[in-house]
Amino acid sequence: MWLALLRGRRAARARRLPPLALSLDLDDTLWPVRPALQRADQAVQDWLQAHQPEVARCWPLPALRDLREQIAIERTDLAHDFTTQRQLTLQHAFAACGVDEAPLDVLWDIYFAARNDVELYPDSLPALRRLAARWPLASLTNGNADLQRIGLHTHFVHHVCARDTGVAKPDVRIFRAAAKCLDVPVQRIMHVGDDPRMDVVGAREAGMRSVWINRQRDPWPASLGAAPELDLPDLAALADWLDANHPAA
Repeated sequence: MWLALLRGRRAARARRLPPLALSLDLDDTLWPVRPALQRADQAVQDWLQAHQPEVARCWPLPALRDLREQIAIERTDLAHDFTTQRQLTLQHAFAACGVDEAPLDVLWDIYFAARNDVELYPDSLPALRRLAARWPLASLTNGNADLQRIGLHTHFVHHVCARDTGVAKPDVRIFRAAAKCLDVPVQRIMHVGDDPRMDVVGAREAGMRSVWINRQRDPWPASLGAAPELDLPDLAALADWLDANHPAA
């Protein structure tokens, strides 16, 4: 009990101090990801219809998605690696049609270009500029977004992703990997993300401060324990809160 009390006091002291760095989730925090994923799937399907019509006929989009979900269930060792999951899906689909050499490089280039053709939330870029002007930022994602392709890489000093780290959020090890990259104690990092379990609970268990970007203004899931330190509608509200509570010297 005394240990929990001590941790609580340390956390309270950390909240009074300004953060030394921020880590940010990407998908559904800086942009809505579903439209990009749908366009990417369709781009692959269009290529298949034009160049491999038999594969396209046997594996329409719903069937490919079901196959990808089945691979994710069977290959728990790839839970952190969406890229390999998708490549295995295509490999399986081609093999089922009697094609041993699937054009994975071509299809991945098509998919990846469309997947990174995202439309930022209106608040994202102005807020990123404000945040990056005061704090080092690390992206921290389970996905495979490419900040350079999207054009946001100059706002971040590090990019931490599940595929490279070997574990995915909410595993505390990926948050600690971000802290190591930033060279900042975890309790002085503020993690920002949209997912209650992946971002808020994961960051909290790793010892970070947590911010829930709750664009839909959903109630906090009581099953996940204590609510986050901050429940905000967008990144602009975060930048405003930080300016008000931790003004620049």
